[in-house]
Amino acid sequence: MMEKKAIVIGSGFGGIASALRLKAKGYNVTIIEKHNDLGGRARTFIKNGYTFDAGPTVITAPYLLEELFNLFNKNISNYVKIISLDIWYKFIFSDNTSFTYGKNYEKIYEQISQINLEDVEGFKELLKYSEKIFNKGFLELGDKSFSNLFFMMKQIPSLIKLKSYISVYKLVSKFLRNEKLRRVFSIHPLLVGGNPFTTTSIYLLILYLEKKWGVHYALGGTGKIINALEKLMVEERIQIIKSDEVNEIFIEKSCVTGVRTKSGKVFNAKNIVCNIDPPFVYKKLIKKPLKNKLFEMKINRMQYSMGLFVYYFGSKKKYKNIEHHTIYFGKTYKNLLQSIFEKKEINKDISFYLHRPTATDESMAPKNKDTFYVLVPVPNNQSKINWSIEGEKFKNMVIETMDSTILPDIKNNIECDFYFTPDYFEKELNTTFGSGFSIEPKFSQSAYFRFHNKSEIINGLYFVGAGTHPGAGIPGVISSAKVLEKIIE
Repeated sequence: MMEKKAIVIGSGFGGIASALRLKAKGYNVTIIEKHNDLGGRARTFIKNGYTFDAGPTVITAPYLLEELFNLFNKNISNYVKIISLDIWYKFIFSDNTSFTYGKNYEKIYEQISQINLEDVEGFKELLKYSEKIFNKGFLELGDKSFSNLFFMMKQIPSLIKLKSYISVYKLVSKFLRNEKLRRVFSIHPLLVGGNPFTTTSIYLLILYLEKKWGVHYALGGTGKIINALEKLMVEERIQIIKSDEVNEIFIEKSCVTGVRTKSGKVFNAKNIVCNIDPPFVYKKLIKKPLKNKLFEMKINRMQYSMGLFVYYFGSKKKYKNIEHHTIYFGKTYKNLLQSIFEKKEINKDISFYLHRPTATDESMAPKNKDTFYVLVPVPNNQSKINWSIEGEKFKNMVIETMDSTILPDIKNNIECDFYFTPDYFEKELNTTFGSGFSIEPKFSQSAYFRFHNKSEIINGLYFVGAGTHPGAGIPGVISSAKVLEKIIE
């Protein structure tokens, strides 16, 4: 029999999960990564004794990671230790009030009652509704291919019944009256690149997903999960190539035949899996004209997620009152999101996500010090913002905001730092317009309407990761590898 071969381009969670699943199916797999380390958005940076996870820090549905080891009759606990967190997020508002959200739902109900008693029952009903969406959108459809229009049409009645055509914020508002609570429980789309006011309410399934499996942390950081998966790939004899970037995918008669890298190496295979932004693949890696007007229209109509400004910093002072995951809301919510997604302009009234892994794991920083990163949603590079000029100004504004709100005197305690703008995502991670999460998760860009896991126009070309079904976030991109496993020929 002819040897089954597959090439995986990119080593984010989706690419690694795909390499392992294909290996388990008997494929000879080569994974190619442009950087000198694996992980993509989940890379790790070490500076002056501080360890910084580059991006994904909220681990949900850990069973999806466990499955990858189970494929080879191995136990994930022998590779990395993943623990459950009691407190998932602490939300802090501009008036200094706060809301703590975690596994203890009695405490959640108590806090809601103090804000607005009527919303306790509303939240319970919201959870029940979220479970219905979860059962349909995640358990039933999360690992199914939407390459077939007829399959999509069959789902329409259920999706309409679940009100998937309205936004997350609008659906949450049907259950909760208090504006602060509406913000708290509509925030999840921002974790996968969407505007809560336009993202399909399908993504409210995340609310129940957290309830079902909790929020977790890998000791040593998310990078330790990548290290564990790399070790597994080495053990299973998956060929790993680092520091070499694919710059062309070869196509003959609408079929892939192989790839060429910047170093000039050629790898032949009839199955190529891309764990990179689909528009980048079609526009940059395929040199021949597409010659498919409908598909070109599909690419051109796509709208992209927001950009990210990510500031990493080590503090010589410990901030013991800051939780592992903190979300700070500025004075405005809808106006800020309109500035980011629609007007494509910087708004100084920022909201942000603050990650402090040293709240759980002191190994992430030198003794008696703290590791942080702050992630601030900003416009993507369709804004034409010159980040080489604005980056430093924006960093200083972020520091001032943190200093005057939740991290007093932080500007005098930062002893090491660096930051990434949307330029990093565009140039280093090859995302279109420097978007943080590929295309925006609107209803008109979900399921069949996203880029398909199996290319619409090229045989043997497949996609996993944020830009394809089911979408961004660690559960989403790992599930895209389960879709691949079912459809690859």
